[in-house]
Amino acid sequence: MSSDISVPSPAPAAPTAPAKAPAKQLRGDVQGLRAVAILTVLAAHAGVSWFAGGFVGVDVFFVISGFLITQQLVGELGRTGRISLRRFYARRARRILPAATFTLAATVVAAVVLLGP
Repeated sequence: MSSDISVPSPAPAAPTAPAKAPAKQLRGDVQGLRAVAILTVLAAHAGVSWFAGGFVGVDVFFVISGFLITQQLVGELGRTGRISLRRFYARRARRILPAATFTLAATVVAAVVLLGP
């Protein structure tokens, strides 16, 4: 009598879906800085002498953008071990081009309607 037991091999595991990207959190600090930037630009356009030129608001936007871009690139480096500028710019294009295209089309239509030939 043989003591060998034949155990069938397990079925191959079903392919799993790729891991989802972490949910984006609303950053209250960043939203607050955006509000400050918008208010300073509006104040400059309203003629408030303290904010002449609106440079403070624009500078705040640049700082926010630099912080968020750096955070995204460092996160990608941590997840994948490398940074792909091609993917970075593709993400920017997918985010910005639809709104930019709509704005351009609406501006052209408004110019034709309002300004005439």
